[in-house]
Amino acid sequence: MFPELEKKKSEGYHNGDLVGKSGLEKVYDKEIRGVNGGQQIEVDVEGKPTRVIGKKEPVLGNELVLTIDARIQKAAEKAMDDRLRYLQDKFGNPKAKAAAAVVMNPQTGEILALVSRPTFNPNKFNGGISTKDWQEINDNPFNPMQNRTINAEYPPGSSFKIVTGSAALESGKVAPDEKIFDSGTHWLVPKGNSHNAALGWIDFKVAMAKSDNVYFYELGNRLGIDLLEEWARKFGLGVPTGINLPGESEGLVANRKYKMKVYEEEWYLSETLDAAIGQGFQLMTPMQMVSLISQIANGGHRYRPYLVSKMLSPDGKVIKTYEPEELGRVNLSEKTLKTVREGLKEVISPNGTAGYMFENFPLQIAGKTSTAENPHGDDHGWFVAYGPYENPTLAVAVVVEQGGYGSDSAAPIARKIFEAAFNLPPQKDAADDYAEELAAKAATAAPTVK
Repeated sequence: MFPELEKKKSEGYHNGDLVGKSGLEKVYDKEIRGVNGGQQIEVDVEGKPTRVIGKKEPVLGNELVLTIDARIQKAAEKAMDDRLRYLQDKFGNPKAKAAAAVVMNPQTGEILALVSRPTFNPNKFNGGISTKDWQEINDNPFNPMQNRTINAEYPPGSSFKIVTGSAALESGKVAPDEKIFDSGTHWLVPKGNSHNAALGWIDFKVAMAKSDNVYFYELGNRLGIDLLEEWARKFGLGVPTGINLPGESEGLVANRKYKMKVYEEEWYLSETLDAAIGQGFQLMTPMQMVSLISQIANGGHRYRPYLVSKMLSPDGKVIKTYEPEELGRVNLSEKTLKTVREGLKEVISPNGTAGYMFENFPLQIAGKTSTAENPHGDDHGWFVAYGPYENPTLAVAVVVEQGGYGSDSAAPIARKIFEAAFNLPPQKDAADDYAEELAAKAATAAPTVK
């Protein structure tokens, strides 16, 4: 017996049984596998069957009803595949071959869509995978078997300004209408904005809309790393979200203890400024980021993300129902929530970093773009958002590895997700045109069947 089955022998597993190896099939294997049937057969001296002595009918396993919305899932997959292909072939990002998206109901924690790219066909493992198929998967440097929605950790970049801004406002380190001067670089550490931009005197909403680094450097300076860490943990960062899937990563919240433990060095002010804009030691998963934006959308409630709504018996009866589970709450005043939300709404406005991507968009949403520095290649692109603005029922987090600006790589994918979720008229862009061009070429090249 295989070692894994040997360990499960006491649970009724036998040699030759198939066992769920990943995802929900692994988590709920015992509940959905059912019971094998069989026959007891009498044979003659030559081993030929002569009669059936006994028979045991197989029993179907239980059925899982998922929270996934098939329409949103399909739209998210297509949007991601089209955008990645476009970024590689037409936008100058040939290494943009990996990405992830999570769609969640911020009021409950229900997961409506999960997409991780690149992917693989799990059916190839049925009956034993061929050497060729295994090499194709195993030799792919972008690791198709990694579930990037829960397992991949990235610097969150400017999306982390949601935490920094909330912490500074709630702790009184900055007032919503207070103006901070952006000369292009911070006055204590020579760190500045991208493209050497200098915006002058700006308040919170302008800083969020423009994703101004110097402003948030100063908020980080006023907070200090210890208070910034405290608030990041209040939002549930630095630990798994608790979704019932194997292999979830915990991410990393920048802090003094970590640096001393790993590098045996003291903390520097420049590292606090990096942490304040989601760089340096900060690492988050897409699942953590959708949880973060959801807490702003729903007023501070942190729900456990979940994928199964019901478990049904073979005859269709409800055995178990899975309800929303609140794991914690970040206490933000209505004034702070209003200011942060208005800042995120300005990101989508014509003056914001995602404005051109959502021009004339019929649904009012709020969100944040990120372009996170990547020491191993091109920048990662992020976009987190929720909508509708007044009564949020959808939260989205998208990351595109080495995709460049979040507004160019991740935001267009999120837009397609919102369009599908709310039945909005689709807005065509260059990636759509390119996808249609490739489809037309494929149809022309396909052999005619007579």
